[in-house]
Amino acid sequence: MENKITKKELKKSFWRWTFFSHSNYNYERMQSSGFLFSMMPILNILYSDDKEKLKESYNRHLEFFNTEPHFGGIIGGLTIALEEEKASGAPITGDAINSIKTGLMGPIAGIGDTLWQGTLVPILLSIAISIGSDGNVFGPIFYVISMFAVMLSIAYYMWMQGYSYGKEGIQKLMSGDLLKKVMLGAKIMGGIVIGALTANYVNLSTSLVFKFNDLSLNVQTDILDKLLKGMLPLAVTMIALFCLNKKMKSTTVLLILVLISAIGAIIGVF
Repeated sequence: MENKITKKELKKSFWRWTFFSHSNYNYERMQSSGFLFSMMPILNILYSDDKEKLKESYNRHLEFFNTEPHFGGIIGGLTIALEEEKASGAPITGDAINSIKTGLMGPIAGIGDTLWQGTLVPILLSIAISIGSDGNVFGPIFYVISMFAVMLSIAYYMWMQGYSYGKEGIQKLMSGDLLKKVMLGAKIMGGIVIGALTANYVNLSTSLVFKFNDLSLNVQTDILDKLLKGMLPLAVTMIALFCLNKKMKSTTVLLILVLISAIGAIIGVF
C-alpha cells in the first residue's frame, strides 16, 4: 500500500493534538472535538475526492473519546494508520476504527496516568522542590522546562510509534508482558518517590521527656529515633493515606491533621 500521508501531515496532526486535545472538553463527548481537529489535516487528504466519505469521517471522530493525552497519542497515530488503510480500500469499517479507539482509550489512560501523574510528576516535583526550597528561582524554572521537555518527547514518540505500529503492532504490545512490567516498575518508582518526599518534607517530633530521679528519657531521641528514624512523620502519612482510602475528602483529612497537631501542641506532646 502506498502511503498517502507524509511526515509533514503527521507532525501537523500531532501538534494539533498536543495543543488542542482538551479544547471544547465537555462531559458529553470529552476530547472528541480536539481529536477531530487533530485528524482533520489527515482526513482532508485521504477523502479529498469524496465529500460524503469526508463527512462520515468527521462524524466518526466526533464520537465519545477520552484518554491520557501524552501516552494516549499512540491511539492518534494508530487511527491515522487505520484511516489510511481504509481510504486505500482495505476492508476496515468506520465502526471498527471507533471500536479500536474505544477499546484502547481506557487501558492507555490507566497506563498514562500511572506513569505520568503517579511517577514522572512526583519525581520532577521532588527535584524542583529540593532546588527551590532555599529560595533558588531555578527550582520552578526547572520544573516547567523539564515537564514540557519530557511531556513533548513522550507524546511525539507515542504518536509516531502508533502510526508505524499499525493495528497488529498495538495488539502485540497490549497482549505482551511489557506493559505489565512497565506498570509494576512505575508503581515501585512512585512508592519510592512518595516515601522520599515524606521523609524530607513531613516534619513531626515529640517533646515528651520522662524523668526518673536524676535520669531523663527523651521519647524522641532515646526511643522513637532508635526504633525507626522518622516514625512520627511516617505515622502521619499513613493516617492521611488511611483516611483517603476511606473515601474521605482531602479537605476533611487536612482538618483532621490540623486538629491532631493543635491538640498535640496544646498538651505539649508535639
